Amino acid sequence: MLLQILINGLLKGGLYALMAIGMSLIWGVMDIINIAHGSFIMLGAFVTYWLFTLLGIDPFLSLFFSVGLLFILGYGIQRYLINYVIRASAFITLILAFGIEIFINNLALVAWTADVRKVEVAYGAANFSIGHWVTIPTVRLVAFGLVILISLLFFFILNRTHLGRSIRATSQDLDGARLVGVDVAHTYALTFGLGIGAAGAAGTLWAILFPISPMMGGILTLRSFVVVIIGGLGSMLGPIIGGLALGLTESFGSNWFGSTYSDLIGFTILVLVLIIRPKGILGGTD
Repeated sequence: MLLQILINGLLKGGLYALMAIGMSLIWGVMDIINIAHGSFIMLGAFVTYWLFTLLGIDPFLSLFFSVGLLFILGYGIQRYLINYVIRASAFITLILAFGIEIFINNLALVAWTADVRKVEVAYGAANFSIGHWVTIPTVRLVAFGLVILISLLFFFILNRTHLGRSIRATSQDLDGARLVGVDVAHTYALTFGLGIGAAGAAGTLWAILFPISPMMGGILTLRSFVVVIIGGLGSMLGPIIGGLALGLTESFGSNWFGSTYSDLIGFTILVLVLIIRPKGILGGTD
């Protein structure tokens, strides 16, 4: 039983990690807390749902479409909207992100109503067993594998490419980055696009695993925020460690106290981390 709970927590934590990678990237580089992050995850989920429902495209294949569309949307929003207030106070950018969230959520409600939907694939119930103790849903395992691949891709982009060097330079020393020729506005837009693209990927995997609705963004934003705080800013490993920690905690907590307490468990962990280690598990120390 404990092994089954452990594996369930790891598989769920992997999805949480992917949800938080985009928020962590935007927050760490641009110093913007994107409270509309969950709404972009919701959009990625509905891209997958409609491609499957209307065109019959397999949900896993629709990952490319959701990432691409959300990247373009994120790039445009940052370049032609957020960029105008990028140097304003944190309060102004927070209010703008809140306005974007309200706009996206209400537009989705008008377009798709508040009905809860589910991507029903033929292989959705497939699973395999390890011995007589552990049963692993095939879809969740494939989703976890994709989370690992996407995380490795982000690590490669940030650490082994010219774009990644520009992003890191902009994050560490804005004036220095300008002096060496970095197009800061373009780099910010690409950073935001990558973060929203990651949210689109998370939305696709969420749609494969769980029901979706236009109003699901709020709780996903909160969970992403919790994961970022637990893991700590400034490292690609932060969201991964935070996501796995939250997934395991929720899995064990739900088994002991019931699934209705999963949100309470997550926010309890957040409070404890803020008290014990305010900068997160991998965050720096003063």
